[in-house]
Amino acid sequence: MPWNNQGGGRWQGGQGPWGGRPSGGGPSGGGGGGQQPPDLEELIRKTQEKVKQWFPGGTGGGGGGFGSRRVFVIGAAVLVALWLLSGLYRVQPAERGVELMFGQFYEVTEPGLRYAIPSPVQTVFTPDVERVNRVEIGFRSGPGGTSGSVREVSGESLMLTGDENIVDINFVVLWKISVPQDFLFNVRDPEGTVKAAAESVMREIIGQTPIATATTEGRGVIETDARAQLQSLLDSYGAGILVTEIQLQKADPPGDVIEAFRDVQRAQADRERLQNEAEAFANDIIPRARGEAERILQEAEAYKQTVEARASGEASRFNAIYTEYANAREVTARRMYLETMESVLRDMNKLVIDGQASGGSGVVPYLPLPNLQERPVRQTSATGGDSGGGGSSAASMQTSGGSQ
Repeated sequence: MPWNNQGGGRWQGGQGPWGGRPSGGGPSGGGGGGQQPPDLEELIRKTQEKVKQWFPGGTGGGGGGFGSRRVFVIGAAVLVALWLLSGLYRVQPAERGVELMFGQFYEVTEPGLRYAIPSPVQTVFTPDVERVNRVEIGFRSGPGGTSGSVREVSGESLMLTGDENIVDINFVVLWKISVPQDFLFNVRDPEGTVKAAAESVMREIIGQTPIATATTEGRGVIETDARAQLQSLLDSYGAGILVTEIQLQKADPPGDVIEAFRDVQRAQADRERLQNEAEAFANDIIPRARGEAERILQEAEAYKQTVEARASGEASRFNAIYTEYANAREVTARRMYLETMESVLRDMNKLVIDGQASGGSGVVPYLPLPNLQERPVRQTSATGGDSGGGGSSAASMQTSGGSQ
């Protein structure tokens, strides 16, 4: 575009756009109008002057270019130093540092003052691995975990038992971080994952457990099994989470049928009590009856042995007497007679009087008068009987051979 050097032209005063006056020639420097290139030195000088205004103590002269470069280098060095110092970070005792190099996992650092190349080269996360986290399933507690403002969540708490009953369960899952890098990068929503996995595991266990076991003595077993299965499931996800404990807060039938269920429980308790009483009675009476039966058996066995021994002895005695009788019949017969009379008259009241003593003064001096007063004795003479007939008296015996 031609420059107009005339006074009323586009460029006043006959100057070009950079303040220079055009020469009188053409492109070779001759006269006449034409385009002129910008004055580069003048442009650089003006730029340096403007930069110096931003730095105090700036001076002009021939060394202005060198001073500007020095200021620029110092500023850049300060910025680089500040950038490098921003890589210092501190890991608290309850934390672990997870460093990423260009977005990829690099290493885990222990507590203390650490250094990492600042972003965007390295990025650092410091999760708290000692804090115990809490997930509530089946209910939501108030602020600060207060039990006074508990809100039931029936969609989570109502579960089907193994005997096709419904149980209302509230439980708490306590967990903490075990592998920081897995916790940060393998699971998008750790708390939601723990909640969903715990509810799934609990429904599986309750679905295999009768309601009577789930609401009474089986609570401890349910907690242990649920913790083991939940830990195994989270490990398969690579979640980097450690389940420390599962606490059953409530395991009851639904509120609409809880009274009927309690009646059934009371009836079962009464049944168990009566069974225990019956077993106690049986445990008391059966051993006693067995002991009595054993005693009777032992007594019968002793009686049997006694009778057999006595019979054997009598048989042996009879055989011995028969042998002696066969050898001396008269002596043996008299001996048997005397032994028999001895056994017959041993316990009787008897009075033996010699036959010769009856003729004379009679038997009165010999009679035991006190015994006669207590028990009268009938006396017969040696030559005759009483009015009822002959024979010996029951109270006295008279022998022809003298007194015995």
